[in-house]
Amino acid sequence: MKRKPIFTIIAILIVIGIYSYDYYLTSKENAIIIEEGKTLKEHTNNFFLPTSTTGQIIHHQNYSLSYSESYEQAEWVAYELKASHLSATNHKRPYFEIDEAVKTGAAHWRNYKKSGYDKGHLCPAGDRRFSKSAHDETFLTSNISPQEHQFNAGVWNRLEQKIRYWAKKNDGVFVVTGGVLNENLKTIGDEHVAVPNQFYKVIVDYTQGKVKMLAFLMEHKNSNLPLYTFVVSVDEVEALTGIDFFPELEDRLENQLEASRSYKSWSF
Repeated sequence: MKRKPIFTIIAILIVIGIYSYDYYLTSKENAIIIEEGKTLKEHTNNFFLPTSTTGQIIHHQNYSLSYSESYEQAEWVAYELKASHLSATNHKRPYFEIDEAVKTGAAHWRNYKKSGYDKGHLCPAGDRRFSKSAHDETFLTSNISPQEHQFNAGVWNRLEQKIRYWAKKNDGVFVVTGGVLNENLKTIGDEHVAVPNQFYKVIVDYTQGKVKMLAFLMEHKNSNLPLYTFVVSVDEVEALTGIDFFPELEDRLENQLEASRSYKSWSF
Protein backbone atom coordinates (compact mmCIF):
# COMPACT_ATOMS: atom_id res chain seq x y z
CA MET A 1 0.00 0.00 0.00
CA LYS A 2 2.85 2.36 0.82
CA ARG A 3 4.39 1.86 -2.61
CA LYS A 4 1.46 3.47 -4.46
CA PRO A 5 2.34 7.07 -3.52
CA ILE A 6 5.96 6.43 -4.58
CA PHE A 7 4.86 5.02 -7.95
CA THR A 8 2.52 7.98 -8.41
CA ILE A 9 5.31 10.46 -7.71
CA ILE A 10 7.64 8.62 -10.11
CA ALA A 11 4.95 8.66 -12.82
CA ILE A 12 4.40 12.39 -12.32
CA LEU A 13 8.16 13.05 -12.52
CA ILE A 14 8.40 11.03 -15.75
CA VAL A 15 5.53 12.99 -17.31
CA ILE A 16 7.10 16.30 -16.23
CA GLY A 17 10.43 15.15 -17.66
CA ILE A 18 8.87 14.25 -21.01
CA TYR A 19 7.07 17.58 -21.28
CA SER A 20 10.19 19.48 -20.21
CA TYR A 21 12.27 17.70 -22.85
CA ASP A 22 9.66 18.37 -25.54
CA TYR A 23 9.59 22.03 -24.51
CA TYR A 24 13.40 22.16 -24.68
CA LEU A 25 13.41 20.64 -28.18
CA THR A 26 10.67 23.00 -29.37
CA SER A 27 12.47 26.02 -27.93
CA LYS A 28 15.71 24.92 -29.57
CA GLU A 29 14.00 24.44 -32.94
CA ASN A 30 12.36 27.87 -32.66
CA ALA A 31 15.70 29.48 -31.83
CA ILE A 32 17.24 27.90 -34.93
CA ILE A 33 14.38 29.17 -37.13
CA ILE A 34 14.72 32.70 -35.68
CA GLU A 35 18.49 32.71 -36.29
CA GLU A 36 17.94 31.42 -39.82
CA GLY A 37 15.55 34.32 -40.40
CA LYS A 38 18.30 36.80 -39.56
CA THR A 39 20.55 35.39 -42.29
CA LEU A 40 20.65 36.99 -45.72
CA LYS A 41 19.49 34.56 -48.38
CA GLU A 42 21.02 33.88 -51.77
CA HIS A 43 18.42 35.90 -53.67
CA THR A 44 18.23 38.83 -51.22
CA ASN A 45 19.33 42.12 -52.77
CA ASN A 46 20.54 43.72 -49.56
CA PHE A 47 21.61 46.94 -51.31
CA PHE A 48 18.02 48.12 -51.77
CA LEU A 49 16.60 47.07 -48.39
CA PRO A 50 15.12 49.88 -46.25
CA THR A 51 15.98 50.56 -42.63
CA SER A 52 13.86 49.01 -39.88
CA THR A 53 12.21 51.12 -37.19
CA THR A 54 11.55 47.96 -35.17
CA GLY A 55 14.94 46.24 -35.27
CA GLN A 56 13.32 43.01 -36.39
CA ILE A 57 14.23 42.17 -39.99
CA ILE A 58 13.49 38.66 -41.27
CA HIS A 59 14.90 37.25 -44.49
CA HIS A 60 12.90 34.52 -46.20
CA GLN A 61 14.09 32.82 -49.35
CA ASN A 62 12.21 35.14 -51.70
CA TYR A 63 11.45 38.30 -49.71
CA SER A 64 12.50 40.19 -46.60
CA LEU A 65 10.40 42.05 -44.06
CA SER A 66 10.56 44.26 -41.01
CA TYR A 67 8.02 43.08 -38.43
CA SER A 68 6.25 45.50 -36.09
CA GLU A 69 5.06 43.76 -32.95
CA SER A 70 3.11 46.87 -31.91
CA TYR A 71 0.89 46.60 -35.00
CA GLU A 72 1.19 42.81 -35.52
CA GLN A 73 2.27 43.03 -39.16
CA ALA A 74 5.23 44.02 -41.29
CA GLU A 75 6.03 47.72 -41.57
CA TRP A 76 7.58 46.80 -44.92
CA VAL A 77 8.06 43.79 -47.16
CA ALA A 78 10.77 44.03 -49.83
CA TYR A 79 11.58 41.79 -52.77
CA GLU A 80 13.02 41.74 -56.24
CA LEU A 81 10.66 40.99 -59.12
CA LYS A 82 12.55 39.92 -62.23
CA ALA A 83 11.08 39.20 -65.64
CA SER A 84 12.08 35.56 -65.13
CA HIS A 85 9.91 35.43 -61.99
CA LEU A 86 6.73 36.11 -63.92
CA SER A 87 4.68 32.97 -64.49
CA ALA A 88 1.08 32.05 -65.28
CA THR A 89 1.30 28.84 -63.25
CA ASN A 90 -1.57 28.49 -60.78
CA HIS A 91 -0.48 26.71 -57.62
CA LYS A 92 -3.01 25.45 -55.10
CA ARG A 93 -3.47 27.97 -52.30
CA PRO A 94 -2.06 26.64 -49.02
CA TYR A 95 -3.31 27.46 -45.54
CA PHE A 96 -1.83 30.53 -43.89
CA GLU A 97 0.84 29.74 -41.33
CA ILE A 98 2.36 31.72 -38.46
CA ASP A 99 5.85 32.98 -39.30
CA GLU A 100 8.03 31.25 -36.72
CA ALA A 101 11.04 33.37 -37.70
CA VAL A 102 9.43 36.38 -35.98
CA LYS A 103 11.07 36.43 -32.55
CA THR A 104 8.26 38.40 -30.89
CA GLY A 105 5.62 36.11 -32.41
CA ALA A 106 3.72 36.83 -35.61
CA ALA A 107 -0.04 37.31 -35.44
CA HIS A 108 -2.31 34.31 -35.95
CA TRP A 109 -4.50 34.07 -39.05
CA ARG A 110 -7.55 33.63 -36.78
CA ASN A 111 -7.45 37.37 -36.05
CA TYR A 112 -8.85 37.87 -39.55
CA LYS A 113 -11.71 35.40 -39.16
CA LYS A 114 -15.09 37.14 -39.42
CA SER A 115 -13.30 40.50 -39.28
CA GLY A 116 -14.66 41.64 -42.63
CA TYR A 117 -11.13 42.12 -43.98
CA ASP A 118 -9.08 40.15 -46.48
CA LYS A 119 -5.71 38.69 -45.58
CA GLY A 120 -4.01 41.11 -47.95
CA HIS A 121 -0.65 39.89 -49.24
CA LEU A 122 2.15 42.45 -49.15
CA CYS A 123 4.45 40.35 -51.31
CA PRO A 124 1.75 39.05 -53.69
CA ALA A 125 1.47 35.33 -54.33
CA GLY A 126 1.11 36.32 -57.99
CA ASP A 127 4.68 37.65 -57.96
CA ARG A 128 6.02 34.32 -56.73
CA ARG A 129 4.45 31.76 -59.06
CA PHE A 130 7.79 30.66 -60.50
CA SER A 131 7.92 27.81 -57.95
CA LYS A 132 5.50 26.24 -55.49
CA SER A 133 7.82 26.87 -52.53
CA ALA A 134 8.19 30.55 -53.44
CA HIS A 135 4.41 30.84 -53.89
CA ASP A 136 3.62 29.10 -50.60
CA GLU A 137 6.16 31.23 -48.73
CA THR A 138 3.92 34.27 -49.28
CA PHE A 139 1.24 32.64 -47.11
CA LEU A 140 3.00 33.45 -43.85
CA THR A 141 1.03 35.72 -41.52
CA SER A 142 3.94 38.17 -41.35
CA ASN A 143 3.26 38.92 -45.04
CA ILE A 144 -0.37 39.99 -44.67
CA SER A 145 -2.26 43.08 -43.59
CA PRO A 146 -6.03 43.61 -43.15
CA GLN A 147 -7.46 44.99 -46.39
CA GLU A 148 -10.99 45.76 -47.49
CA HIS A 149 -11.93 43.32 -50.22
CA GLN A 150 -12.89 45.98 -52.78
CA PHE A 151 -9.52 47.69 -52.25
CA ASN A 152 -7.54 44.43 -52.31
CA ALA A 153 -9.26 43.15 -55.45
CA GLY A 154 -9.58 46.61 -57.00
CA VAL A 155 -7.09 49.46 -57.19
CA TRP A 156 -4.43 47.59 -55.17
CA ASN A 157 -4.64 44.67 -57.57
CA ARG A 158 -4.38 47.05 -60.51
CA LEU A 159 -1.16 48.43 -59.08
CA GLU A 160 0.26 44.94 -58.55
CA GLN A 161 -0.49 44.08 -62.17
CA LYS A 162 1.15 47.29 -63.36
CA ILE A 163 4.30 46.45 -61.39
CA ARG A 164 4.43 43.07 -63.13
CA TYR A 165 4.20 44.92 -66.43
CA TRP A 166 7.17 47.12 -65.45
CA ALA A 167 9.13 44.09 -64.25
CA LYS A 168 8.69 42.47 -67.66
CA LYS A 169 9.34 45.67 -69.62
CA ASN A 170 12.41 46.70 -67.63
CA ASP A 171 13.73 43.19 -66.94
CA GLY A 172 13.16 43.55 -63.22
CA VAL A 173 12.24 45.98 -60.44
CA PHE A 174 12.71 46.10 -56.69
CA VAL A 175 9.54 46.55 -54.63
CA VAL A 176 8.96 47.75 -51.07
CA THR A 177 5.39 47.74 -49.76
CA GLY A 178 3.40 48.03 -46.55
CA GLY A 179 0.69 49.81 -44.63
CA VAL A 180 1.26 53.18 -42.97
CA LEU A 181 1.40 52.24 -39.29
CA ASN A 182 0.60 54.92 -36.73
CA GLU A 183 -1.34 55.37 -33.51
CA ASN A 184 -5.11 55.11 -33.07
CA LEU A 185 -5.69 52.69 -35.92
CA LYS A 186 -8.65 50.33 -35.86
CA THR A 187 -7.66 46.78 -34.85
CA ILE A 188 -9.03 43.28 -35.40
CA GLY A 189 -8.78 40.02 -33.45
CA ASP A 190 -7.54 39.12 -29.99
CA GLU A 191 -4.02 40.21 -30.91
CA HIS A 192 -5.19 43.64 -32.04
CA VAL A 193 -3.87 43.55 -35.60
CA ALA A 194 -3.88 47.14 -36.88
CA VAL A 195 -5.88 48.13 -39.95
CA PRO A 196 -3.87 50.74 -41.89
CA ASN A 197 -5.68 53.76 -43.30
CA GLN A 198 -3.14 54.00 -46.11
CA PHE A 199 -0.91 51.62 -48.06
CA TYR A 200 2.23 52.39 -50.04
CA LYS A 201 4.48 50.86 -52.66
CA VAL A 202 7.94 52.08 -53.64
CA ILE A 203 9.45 50.71 -56.85
CA VAL A 204 13.04 50.98 -58.05
CA ASP A 205 14.27 50.17 -61.56
CA TYR A 206 18.04 49.87 -61.77
CA THR A 207 18.46 47.43 -64.66
CA GLN A 208 19.06 49.85 -67.54
CA GLY A 209 22.21 51.38 -66.07
CA LYS A 210 20.30 54.28 -64.54
CA VAL A 211 18.40 54.15 -61.26
CA LYS A 212 14.84 55.47 -61.21
CA MET A 213 12.15 55.16 -58.57
CA LEU A 214 8.46 55.71 -58.08
CA ALA A 215 6.25 55.79 -54.99
CA PHE A 216 2.51 55.29 -54.56
CA LEU A 217 0.37 56.18 -51.55
CA MET A 218 -3.25 55.00 -51.48
CA GLU A 219 -6.10 55.55 -49.08
CA HIS A 220 -7.49 52.24 -47.87
CA LYS A 221 -10.54 52.29 -50.13
CA ASN A 222 -11.20 51.28 -53.71
CA SER A 223 -10.86 53.84 -56.46
CA ASN A 224 -11.33 53.98 -60.22
CA LEU A 225 -8.84 56.82 -60.62
CA PRO A 226 -5.80 56.28 -62.86
CA LEU A 227 -2.80 54.88 -61.00
CA TYR A 228 -0.62 57.91 -61.70
CA THR A 229 -2.91 60.02 -59.49
CA PHE A 230 -1.53 58.13 -56.48
CA VAL A 231 2.12 58.91 -57.25
CA VAL A 232 3.96 60.71 -54.43
CA SER A 233 7.60 61.32 -53.65
CA VAL A 234 9.53 58.74 -51.66
CA ASP A 235 10.25 61.54 -49.17
CA GLU A 236 6.52 61.79 -48.44
CA VAL A 237 6.29 58.08 -47.64
CA GLU A 238 9.40 58.32 -45.47
CA ALA A 239 7.86 61.21 -43.53
CA LEU A 240 4.74 59.16 -42.83
CA THR A 241 6.51 55.91 -41.90
CA GLY A 242 9.87 56.94 -40.41
CA ILE A 243 11.56 54.47 -42.78
CA ASP A 244 14.70 55.35 -44.76
CA PHE A 245 14.08 53.45 -47.98
CA PHE A 246 17.39 53.42 -49.83
CA PRO A 247 20.18 54.30 -47.39
CA GLU A 248 22.86 52.56 -49.47
CA LEU A 249 22.38 54.84 -52.48
CA GLU A 250 24.88 57.65 -52.94
CA ASP A 251 23.47 60.60 -50.96
CA ARG A 252 23.17 63.05 -53.84
CA LEU A 253 21.36 60.51 -56.02
CA GLU A 254 19.17 59.37 -53.15
CA ASN A 255 18.10 62.92 -52.31
CA GLN A 256 17.37 63.73 -55.94
CA LEU A 257 15.32 60.60 -56.65
CA GLU A 258 13.41 60.54 -53.37
CA ALA A 259 12.27 64.15 -53.73
CA SER A 260 10.84 63.62 -57.22
CA ARG A 261 7.16 62.98 -58.01
CA SER A 262 7.77 62.60 -61.73
CA TYR A 263 6.41 59.51 -63.45
CA LYS A 264 7.28 60.50 -67.03
CA SER A 265 9.92 57.79 -67.37
CA TRP A 266 7.40 55.08 -66.42
CA SER A 267 4.87 53.68 -68.87
CA PHE A 268 1.28 53.98 -67.63
